[in-house]
Amino acid sequence: MKENRSRGSAPTVLRMVLGKRLRHLRERAGVSFEDAARAIEVTPLTVRRIEKAEVGLRIPYVRELLRAYGVPAAEVDDFVTLAREANQPGWWYKYRDVLPEWFRAYVSLESEASVIRLYEPHYVPGLLQTHDYATALMRVGFPNESEEEIARRVALRLRRQELLAKPDAPAVWAILDETVLRRPVGGAEVMRAQLDRLAEALETPKVRIQIMRFSVGVHPGAYGPFHHFRFGFSELPDIVYTENLADSVYYDRPEDVVAYLEVLDRMSVQAEPVARTRDILGELRKEL
Repeated sequence: MKENRSRGSAPTVLRMVLGKRLRHLRERAGVSFEDAARAIEVTPLTVRRIEKAEVGLRIPYVRELLRAYGVPAAEVDDFVTLAREANQPGWWYKYRDVLPEWFRAYVSLESEASVIRLYEPHYVPGLLQTHDYATALMRVGFPNESEEEIARRVALRLRRQELLAKPDAPAVWAILDETVLRRPVGGAEVMRAQLDRLAEALETPKVRIQIMRFSVGVHPGAYGPFHHFRFGFSELPDIVYTENLADSVYYDRPEDVVAYLEVLDRMSVQAEPVARTRDILGELRKEL
């Protein structure tokens, strides 16, 4: 499924998981959308939207659906407990004033992923940016905002980076175009500090960084950035995220995800080995 999430409520990962569990329980019980809808006195479309995590999990609806699917009472209580948790706003809720609706799903996916693979042709990934580098980018991206609003956006980005310090931090494998490291953002001093930050990230066991040199020429990912997420939930498939200036698209159909994974695998062979990254960063730093 190709899904544009620029409108509507951005789901948490847990809500997505529970929606898929509800679909599995309904199908296992042989209950149609129409029968499920009658059980909670809504339209079949509402049931579909619940299963696709496009709406919140209303607890009375969840209870009635589970009963209609023949789920034992004890399991109903456990599911409802998870549903209440899924309905709680994520940590990023307090940044909602500077967090676009279409990007909230991304932050949720990032927070719960076990593996994040990505290709970036323009800028250092948000998880690895320094404060000054992020600030310089925000000032260009939001030229009409106040310094206070810019500071809020930077604070959100730095808050996301706390993910990498957690015991269950995801494995992050980033392929960066050489352009990322040569494009001056914020001046030489800011860029030197940013290159140092990337070198420090290499000390983290779960972070791998490869650089796609100019000399490679045209490569499979040259058309734009994309991020691939893998999760520790059997109900949740791999998801690929892409974006443009004002919108985002999430792919979870196996054939779409496989196409992106194949591109990442081919690019990882073409890019410089991880063992060379530190030396390249040092070389580029000396040029500043």
